[in-house]
Amino acid sequence: MQTSMESEDTKKIQEMKTDLNLLLECLKYQMDNAFSQKEALVTIHSICQQNSNASLYFREIGGLMFVKNLAKSSEHSMVKEAALYTLGAVAEQNVYCQQTLCTSELFEDLTWFLSNNDSNTNLKRMSVYVILVLVSNNRTGQTLVRETGCISVLSQLFKTVLSKYELNLSDGNVFQSYQLWSSVCSTLCVCVNNPQNDENQMLCSSLFPHANDWLINCMKPEIIRPICSFIGLTLANNTYVQKYFISVGGLDVLSQVLVQLESDSHKTLSSAKLAVVVTKTVDACIADNPTFGVVLSKYHIVSKLLALLLHESLDSGEKFSIILTVGHCTEDCEENQYDLFKSNGLPLMIQVLTESQNEELNKAATFVLHNCKKITEKLSLSLGEYSFDENEEQLKDVHMKEKNLEDYWKKAKEILHRIEQLEREGNEERVQREKYKDYVSSMNINIQNTLKHLHADSSGGGPKAEDKDKSQSTKLQSYKSHEVMSKACTNDDQMKTLLKSANPVNACYRESGQNKTLCKANSSCNQNLREETTFEKKNFVSQSRNSADPT
Repeated sequence: MQTSMESEDTKKIQEMKTDLNLLLECLKYQMDNAFSQKEALVTIHSICQQNSNASLYFREIGGLMFVKNLAKSSEHSMVKEAALYTLGAVAEQNVYCQQTLCTSELFEDLTWFLSNNDSNTNLKRMSVYVILVLVSNNRTGQTLVRETGCISVLSQLFKTVLSKYELNLSDGNVFQSYQLWSSVCSTLCVCVNNPQNDENQMLCSSLFPHANDWLINCMKPEIIRPICSFIGLTLANNTYVQKYFISVGGLDVLSQVLVQLESDSHKTLSSAKLAVVVTKTVDACIADNPTFGVVLSKYHIVSKLLALLLHESLDSGEKFSIILTVGHCTEDCEENQYDLFKSNGLPLMIQVLTESQNEELNKAATFVLHNCKKITEKLSLSLGEYSFDENEEQLKDVHMKEKNLEDYWKKAKEILHRIEQLEREGNEERVQREKYKDYVSSMNINIQNTLKHLHADSSGGGPKAEDKDKSQSTKLQSYKSHEVMSKACTNDDQMKTLLKSANPVNACYRESGQNKTLCKANSSCNQNLREETTFEKKNFVSQSRNSADPT
């Protein structure tokens, strides 16, 4: 029976090879028949999409280079589009094909298509799709997209494709333009992330003012999700870019959007979900710079986050992102710590610790409690020593709540003490260590499979070994923060280390796509910049593919 199956597989492989050879011959001898060439290209695309070995064989018989040259030389736009569509699919399926196509020459051709006024929207979408595939999880591609000037053209498209803030997607032309713009966003995301590319991040940061304008003037999910993914990935783990974003008012804009969405969330579920997307982006901005939390205090973001946390529609992952952001907000900002108390945040964190069975939620709540330990004791011991410039009525209000504050903090300390006891127990410590080890291992696997949401790995577009190692190392480092968390109750320094290690961008985007290669640019420390971040690579790839389909 096994021999019969092997024989059947061999037969299918031979048929596949025969089909590809015949289709390649058709392309070569039908140069005057654009329709026949398009049909042949679409068929090649279909075959290669189903079988990575087909992509490899097509490259071996010279088909890949022929289609690349055809995309450049054909006088027919439909043939160019179909050729680019096929190149993208083949490169996405097989990393060797991706490497073969990753040349300065092709990037220059694609740049020409994008900057040529005679290129129609569909041809530009196909060009962006190919760039997306070539750059995704590929440091060489990230370098070439910059050195050939391609990233500059993409940046220009980001600013000019959508000309009006009134986004009427029911209009066919506007919808086509939006698809192109969204694909450009996805492609810029892979230019800066996975692996992280500091130089490309610097170039893309010039788009922050334009992104801010769109966030202020068009608060629609179709705009907010892609832009938040772009912002989050562009400033991820890059202190200089984070400071620039804040200097151009980016954090203020995100705060204003978050305040509005939280207000709207009481009426619509979608606003609550969208508010979490913005929250993750805010977290990405302040995680490495907790002192920037003072900007958020102007908008009472902590109280808004606590209100959002009570939204029944949110899942545990979304709640984790919110609490993690509260942790970063209160890490080095007394104003935000005080806002937490005034908004009854302390009993809420205690409730999470006592009622939730979710390990991540408990860790994040513990972060918050440790951040607020000193100021809580300060308020409890002596209001006279309190450092805020509060007016007399506010101080009286604090005094009236002092007894409740003491009770809450007493309960919090009891909980933290219990955690310390568990950590000191040998058997429990070994169990926890194994848990964290298994957790880190499984998350690393998920992360690898994941971007390629623009943001999981596929066999056809995976990163080179060196890039994978670096990416995995970075994520493992972030997850070490969870190990620290288990022992964080021991002292404040460990807790601060853990908070800084928690990467909201990766966290933000983990939920994104554990599927195909292209973008992971839609969520928690490494779990959370590619759920969203629509910017789930899975969504990006799917959208780019749909946009790219010339049929």
